[in-house]
Amino acid sequence: MLELNGKHIIVGVTAGIAAYKTATLVRMLVKNGADVRVLMTPASKHLITPLTMATLSKHPVLTEFYNPENGEWNNHVRMSLWADLFIIAPATANTLAKMAAGIADNLLLTVCLSARCPVMAAPAMDADMWQHPATQENIQTLRKRGVYIIDPACGELASGLDGQGRMEEPERIAEAAAQCLRKKKTVSFKRVLVTAGPTHETIDPVRFIGNHSSGKMGYALAEALAQRGVQVILVSGPTGLTPLHAGIERVCVTNAHEMYEATMHYFSETDGAILCAAVADYTPVAPAAKKIKRTAAPLVLELRPTIDIAAALGQQRRDDQFLVGFALETDNERANAQKKLQTKKMDFIVLNSLNDEGAGFGTDTNKITILDSRGGLYEYPLQNKQSIAEIIIDTLEKNITRIKS
Repeated sequence: MLELNGKHIIVGVTAGIAAYKTATLVRMLVKNGADVRVLMTPASKHLITPLTMATLSKHPVLTEFYNPENGEWNNHVRMSLWADLFIIAPATANTLAKMAAGIADNLLLTVCLSARCPVMAAPAMDADMWQHPATQENIQTLRKRGVYIIDPACGELASGLDGQGRMEEPERIAEAAAQCLRKKKTVSFKRVLVTAGPTHETIDPVRFIGNHSSGKMGYALAEALAQRGVQVILVSGPTGLTPLHAGIERVCVTNAHEMYEATMHYFSETDGAILCAAVADYTPVAPAAKKIKRTAAPLVLELRPTIDIAAALGQQRRDDQFLVGFALETDNERANAQKKLQTKKMDFIVLNSLNDEGAGFGTDTNKITILDSRGGLYEYPLQNKQSIAEIIIDTLEKNITRIKS
């Protein structure tokens, strides 16, 4: 059962062939205790009838600004104030473009533009339309404004082609709605520095020393903190990720020295730091100014150690600041993590092992052990990195009183 009892949800239906799935979504939301009102664009009535939606939602369906028979006005402001969540499913490319531009030429879009509640959109369209730069720019614009985008799935499309563009299944959308409506925990800290991703240490203009870090864990932590109202300074190495929450200020860096400078610059302005980045331990002494040409002779690179960011922050931290680190190990995991915890003056360290399947670099999941400075040790099973991020923040909140006392 989803946690939807007593929640007020507007479901907006636009003119996508996936509208037939929305009937199942409405039924599912109602079955789990939500009070659902359905708004339909005029064109969507060609794909699924208002009678179907009214029967499933147990309320009349609204499509126009007023009732043409008696002139009664459908008050969009009242509807937007009533709702706890507004779900648009399916969300066509046309509707997403209008949302991004602030166009309100039908009742659904007018209520959306007035909404004070969270807005969630489940796009549905052909693959070429989804991949078009205009659509992707609109998606990024909406995400930056706080709209929850449920990315479409891959599979056979109405056009007969295969690709990304299928509206997610109703079960997935309902689960996302429940998660969005779940009351967010609050924390006692206000501003946090998070590092994420790899660093690239230049060998020559076209080559570098790096690692397999995707940045997913650090970005998940930044998003989870921002969802709890924390202002996040995200110092990120090169990744293919984009922070979605408006409460995240991203500072992009490339190499270990740039990451060191950025963290030292911002750390004093924060309540503490979570060091999730996989920073290179060594960097070339003399990067070549031009591309090194291939020869038959062996190539020898002289490397020097990079600055230890965790140790530097451990020396600089104030008594009222916290410091959390990560340790990715392949052997003697706990002993190595414990040594790092003590020598770098951290409050706790998050240990994961490359020996655990599904944990470590490039995955969407993680399996962690948290070691704290008081000798505590807490193990957590394999789960997605968003859940792991919540666990880390909850652990930090439990320790924050001791840190600040």
